[in-house]
Amino acid sequence: MFAYIIRRVLYAVPILIGVNLLTFLLFFVVNSPDDMAVSQLGEKYVTPEAIAAWKTKNGYDKPLFLNASNTGLESLTDTIFFTKSVKLFAFDFGRSESGRDITSDVSTRMWPSLAVALPTFIIGIWVNICVALLVVMFHATRLDRWAVFLFVSLMSISYLFYIIGGQYLVAKTWKLVPISGFHADGQAWKFLILPVLVGVVAGIGSGARWYRTLFLEEANQDYVRTARAKGASEISILFRHILPNALIPILTGVVVLIPSLFMGGLLIESFFGIPGLGSYMLDAIKSQDFAIVRSMVFIGSILYIFGLILTDISYTWADPRVRLS
Repeated sequence: MFAYIIRRVLYAVPILIGVNLLTFLLFFVVNSPDDMAVSQLGEKYVTPEAIAAWKTKNGYDKPLFLNASNTGLESLTDTIFFTKSVKLFAFDFGRSESGRDITSDVSTRMWPSLAVALPTFIIGIWVNICVALLVVMFHATRLDRWAVFLFVSLMSISYLFYIIGGQYLVAKTWKLVPISGFHADGQAWKFLILPVLVGVVAGIGSGARWYRTLFLEEANQDYVRTARAKGASEISILFRHILPNALIPILTGVVVLIPSLFMGGLLIESFFGIPGLGSYMLDAIKSQDFAIVRSMVFIGSILYIFGLILTDISYTWADPRVRLS
């Protein structure tokens, strides 16, 4: 088991290096420091002197990969690649274009993102699985057909509709919770109820429909028919046979949601005024703060790779045969 985990971690290292290198090429080769300076200065006609001053201020006046003016190790360390890309592996994100410490901002904003995303993640998975199991129990009945119609209808509705509709109905009309905002004190839960509710409801259509497909695929297997022939109840078949054998595809689908636990939701955090990482990245994109965007892309890649490793580890728990692969 330990060797399996080490092997998966070692596989992740070149992937992270490749993602980091690709991100660097996109930010500094496709979009050169001169282009960054022009977009940041926001002037119609930017003088070469202003561009050079901006590059010097933000550390973009160095060579990309190799500094021929230095000798030894400094020829590699005194470059944009080392200061802006390699240092990310030490979680040294530097400063934003406005001068703010990115590491401090990330460590502060990750908690509001977790406060919204974690309950949405847990409650959403639990609700979707329960709804899907209920529908599978009444497969090929009128309830099943209406449930599929409802799932497809919910999937067809824009995410913005859930947000705006929830704010209008629950917050403005019923006045049950605040319409937006966030306070990190004992009353923070009041500001989290509506975002979590919107996130769960918006995900029921696609989530429950996908789980229903997984459970129906398992329900048609020979071992399920054998269990029914032996007189096992439908409840026992669902929870002792179908659900455990559908864990691997469930775990595979859950992994893509793990980065959102830290990164937050762009729309949710923006519309509900939550100062999390999602709104942080959206504000950086609007202001074209490339340092923040680059750091958030790197954090997102780490979280996704970490999720893949957790998924591989959970596979060994769900199916011991994976340990031998």
